[in-house]
Amino acid sequence: MDTDLAQHVRQGLSRTPKTLSSMYFYDDEGSRLFQQIMQLPEYYPTRTELGIFTTQQAAISKALRPAGNQPFRLLELGAGDGLKTKVLLRHLLEEKARFTYEPVDISSGALSGLAASLQKELPQLQVEPIEADYFSALAQVRQDDVPKAVLFLGSNIGNFLPDDRQKFLQQLSGYLGPDDRLLIGFDLQKDPRLIRAAYDDRQGVTAAFNLNLLARLNRELGADFDLQHWAHYTDYDPLDGAVRSFLVSRRAQTVHFADLNLHVPFAAWEIIHTENSYKFTRPQIEELAAAADLQVVDFFTDERQYFADVVLAPVPSA
Repeated sequence: MDTDLAQHVRQGLSRTPKTLSSMYFYDDEGSRLFQQIMQLPEYYPTRTELGIFTTQQAAISKALRPAGNQPFRLLELGAGDGLKTKVLLRHLLEEKARFTYEPVDISSGALSGLAASLQKELPQLQVEPIEADYFSALAQVRQDDVPKAVLFLGSNIGNFLPDDRQKFLQQLSGYLGPDDRLLIGFDLQKDPRLIRAAYDDRQGVTAAFNLNLLARLNRELGADFDLQHWAHYTDYDPLDGAVRSFLVSRRAQTVHFADLNLHVPFAAWEIIHTENSYKFTRPQIEELAAAADLQVVDFFTDERQYFADVVLAPVPSA
């Protein structure tokens, strides 16, 4: 078997420490569990960002639109269910903005589901889904002179390691013209106990979400993980602003992947590192932007300063 998942498992479980990427959390069951997570009282990011879009939609719209009601493209990288974006889309339509909404995703299923819901809720909206990775999509639309606004919401930027995050932002910056705008969601540093609780809820939904990754490997790669002998563990380090999630082997065991002809031994209490979620300060965001030749033009946040949607623009050339 030579799927992306199979290759990832071979590589990740041969490292020290062992790793599996959070990008593989989202099979059908994982997506269902994440929808539950977003409703949890501890999980503040989704409802806080939705609140920013709801209360500041006019200002966000103004920050993203080109001058003079020019036509523009509104691209969203990894659109998901469009919950927050629909607030902005409705406002843009009410304002008679001339734009095309172009959600970008590698999953045709995700795009078709979003397109169907938009057709039902906002039938007058012009939607052109792009099934591609982010940079392939940006390369496609760079070929014309139509201004664009790019959305990258949900604090997904926090899932990158620092070097990868800087590289990603520099690549994004390279696809932006002088009149283009980039809006990124950043989860802000706050009470460490609030942050940790958001990733380790009392009901155990986040634990089930993480453990489902092992169940997925059982289903798709013929693995024999016994979930009773694994535990979810999350830690937050306020020094570097990082939430780190792990799966912990509760005893010495060897897992067999039948489809890969692979045996992976685990010591008692050995971990698999599954996710990073970094939290930011405003100076860190400004520094990150400047290193990618971008500047902060608007900083939209909630009244508790839990989350920020930051509008960036290319630094004008001298």
